[in-house]
Amino acid sequence: MTVRETIRREAGNLTASERKVANAVLADYPFGGLQTIQELAERCGVSAPSITRFVAKIGFGGYQEFQRQLIGELREGGRSPLDLKATEKLGKDEEFLADYARRAAARVEEMAAGVSPEQFDAVVRLVADPARNIFVIGGRVSDSLAIFLSIHLQQIRQKIFHLPPNPEHWPDHLLRMRKQDVFIVFDFRRYQGNLVRLAEIVATKRQCSIVLVTDKWMSPAARHADIVLALPIESETAWDTVVGAVALLEALIVKVSEADWPATRRRIEAWDELRLVPPGNRDDDNA
Repeated sequence: MTVRETIRREAGNLTASERKVANAVLADYPFGGLQTIQELAERCGVSAPSITRFVAKIGFGGYQEFQRQLIGELREGGRSPLDLKATEKLGKDEEFLADYARRAAARVEEMAAGVSPEQFDAVVRLVADPARNIFVIGGRVSDSLAIFLSIHLQQIRQKIFHLPPNPEHWPDHLLRMRKQDVFIVFDFRRYQGNLVRLAEIVATKRQCSIVLVTDKWMSPAARHADIVLALPIESETAWDTVVGAVALLEALIVKVSEADWPATRRRIEAWDELRLVPPGNRDDDNA
């Protein structure tokens, strides 16, 4: 369990002063907890002993142990397949597929338990609002998720924009962004620095709502996001899994399409009429 998850679990047991500390740590996680105890106390407007009581209440022996845990999470966020290979648990070859499927199913269940209904509904409301432009981008690998989401959303509603990988093309999209629009970013461990910088620019200069889809160690872009969806990605192999993210996106696509089904239906019908190969045709390679 990460420090973030522990804080949220213990939130109901915290005093007013301790909640101030918790909010400060979570608002700039994990960096908010890596200041000196005096700096954090000054930032929160509480005493240093209040910080000590806070870390004890969430299960740590002291502030140094609390910070070691946060530093460990930062290291986890930088682990590569080469690092993960050393701890993988593949099981028997003849049972690998079935075993992997069970692991994948467990990650989907973990995702569903970790994303609150309030978070999910908030994202659905943002994305389903036809007055908002939706901008989507991902990292080196996770951009495949951004493409998956944008392709489906483009069939449901207008004003969906997938940012290209070349940063030289980003200003055109940035200039189009308005305060009421939505920027969805996918960034998983070995986080991409230019995406973090892009999120900062969007937050400060365009001020639209930012939804970050990341892992439990959280991309540094979280400090600029309005909604952070922290998903499980560990598969006990050298490779992280995106099965939880795909399940989340499929659920999002369904709910957005249902928000105004008559409009969705008209959009799909008009879309299909303009396709070069009609749906159902044997030569249709794009179904």
